[in-house]
Amino acid sequence: MLARDARFSFKLTIPPVMARWPSARRFTAMFTLALSLLLVAAWQVYKPGLRGDFLFDDFGNLPAIGATGPVDNAATLARYLTSGEADPTGRPLTLASFLMDARDWPAKPYPFKVSNVLLHLLNGALLYCVLLRLGMALMVLPSPPGRRWPEGPDEGSLPAQCSARSEPSPQALSRGERGFKIAALFGAGAWLLHPLLVSTTLYIVQREAMLPATFVLIGMFGWIGARDSLARGHIARGSVGMALAAWGCTFLAILSKGNGALLPLLLLLTEWIVLAPCQRMPSAALERRRRLAVSVLLVLPSLLIAAFLFAKIPASVRTAQEIRDWTIAQRLLSEPRALIDYLGLLFAPRAHSLGLFTDGFAAATGWLHPWTTLPCMLLVFALIGAGFALRRKHPAIALALLFYFAGQLLESTWLPLELYYEHRNYLPAMLLFWPIGIGLGSPGALRWLRAACAVGILILLGSLTYIRASLWGDGYRQAQIWAAFNPDSARAQANAAQYDLAHDRPRLAAARLRNALPGHPDDLQIPVNLIGAECRLNALRPQTLTAVEYALAHGKVGSNLVFKWFDTGVDFASSGTCRGFDFAVIQSMLDAMRRNPYWNAWSGWRQDIDHQQGMLYLAEHKPRQALQVFDAALARAPKPDAALEQAALLGAHGYPDLGLAHLEYWRTLPLPEPPAFGMPRVHAWVLERQHYWKHETARLRATLMADVAAEAKPTRRSPTPASN
Repeated sequence: MLARDARFSFKLTIPPVMARWPSARRFTAMFTLALSLLLVAAWQVYKPGLRGDFLFDDFGNLPAIGATGPVDNAATLARYLTSGEADPTGRPLTLASFLMDARDWPAKPYPFKVSNVLLHLLNGALLYCVLLRLGMALMVLPSPPGRRWPEGPDEGSLPAQCSARSEPSPQALSRGERGFKIAALFGAGAWLLHPLLVSTTLYIVQREAMLPATFVLIGMFGWIGARDSLARGHIARGSVGMALAAWGCTFLAILSKGNGALLPLLLLLTEWIVLAPCQRMPSAALERRRRLAVSVLLVLPSLLIAAFLFAKIPASVRTAQEIRDWTIAQRLLSEPRALIDYLGLLFAPRAHSLGLFTDGFAAATGWLHPWTTLPCMLLVFALIGAGFALRRKHPAIALALLFYFAGQLLESTWLPLELYYEHRNYLPAMLLFWPIGIGLGSPGALRWLRAACAVGILILLGSLTYIRASLWGDGYRQAQIWAAFNPDSARAQANAAQYDLAHDRPRLAAARLRNALPGHPDDLQIPVNLIGAECRLNALRPQTLTAVEYALAHGKVGSNLVFKWFDTGVDFASSGTCRGFDFAVIQSMLDAMRRNPYWNAWSGWRQDIDHQQGMLYLAEHKPRQALQVFDAALARAPKPDAALEQAALLGAHGYPDLGLAHLEYWRTLPLPEPPAFGMPRVHAWVLERQHYWKHETARLRATLMADVAAEAKPTRRSPTPASN
């Protein structure tokens, strides 16, 4: 009686118009409505985070929008789209997507965050479609009448979920289809609402991690559709569709970020584990075409990716020695800990996590240092082994596991990237919750209880995401919580101190940075920000200056930070607003930078030091010395942007004749070496084709010459009245 009442109650919830539809159409409409409600719920839980600030790498990437003027014509568009330096491709599709939100800089973060959330919703809808197609592939259909299955595994070797060869009943098909729709809805919903992905979705610059996922999903959906066309005998359509899905979407994904190159490998896993065993071609000839397509379109690119990774080992070892505090061997020991920590956050989510500032994640220095290193490594290998072992009996679990670890291949092996970032899970985690959805949506006993569990899990995930998104909408509170959660992160402490200063709390900022200083003696951002806090308090300590000099002489990274901060330091010294900070202090800082063995190994950083020395000489009213070091800096790397900036600085400080002299010296230098292969070389070609530097040089030269002429022109004196 209770069950009958429950069914009656369920029928009452169906709209009258929908109730008159055929059963299959009604179920399709119901699941479409459920997906729509899921997307609306995802928008609502992310909505509190839309008012957040720009953060961290946003400031290093987004100002390129206005670097050569507003992007409002074809010339500035070409310069902007080719300005990327990350990856050989420069990620131009990601750069282009930012133009939906701003055409000049500075800009407001709100439109960028709205676009990110909308892209996340699109990815959630695409994931539902992909999971639904994969689920339907597990429901193998019978061979067409009069045809035999091509040679292949016997029936007992097929996966458990696709072992039926006989004609299933319409009721069985309906129940199976409904179960896989529930699984797809849950798998997509759990990923869409997961709190770990907030640090990707609301972190504006990580659109470069979201767009490759979009093209990977389009590629997977297109591959399955093209494969179906091939099975129906449409050879040309199927072959072209498979090529576009595999290579076309890979190309677009790579133009968004380098890890888009993993699409062929991810498709290969999908084909090997789910599609090939469950949906064989209806004839031997079509099966040979499928195998040829898989070999050319998937296996070959996957081998090229593996070759690329192995070829990068020597360069990775060198780069790690030069700019990292760990070696490649230590990174390989550390990444299993990071992967297991990611999986813990994915399957045991919480309201807060490390966020963006994960530099406190310590590198492993041995198999048991820390002690979790070896257990995590063994667990990673066990999970990968389980993926291979479960391929036949539980293909959904196998695909989810191997898809995850394959998706981490570029960013979690030996490329010398930072050790830990949450956004690296955005693409790899897409299939992880699908097997859980299959279990919850399968027909059988306790179906309503399992459905309630599925809804409860989605509500829990959405609630946690809402809490985390609310934190992302409040920059100051976010900085304080991240600093508390990351006591060993110098970036988190420096970021919180900057917010303290912005909210007129210099004492709190100074105390925070002083506590962090002993644990990060080589990290420049702690003492440099401490100078700013103590200057606000008019209490600059000698210990802080000593700490700055030590970090400048020993740190591996931070030259860009000091270069950007140098104007502030010169202003402090020129204005006298910071007692104890004068030109002699800045000179001692520059001397410490010259003693740094890591920075002296790079001509670009030596050029930065000479440039900063010239700025100091200008502040000290020593124009001849400034010109001399500017010339020396330019001789190290005679780039036009450096020449124009230095000449403009000389002119702005009242020495236009020296600015002209600097431009003339630049003309005597040899042409700079062409940039490395990739987008930087394309950018240089665009600038040359547009005569950009020629026009900028002519304009600056005309301005400097006008200033020289104005200085040489005698001032007219007013006539003196005649004396009586």
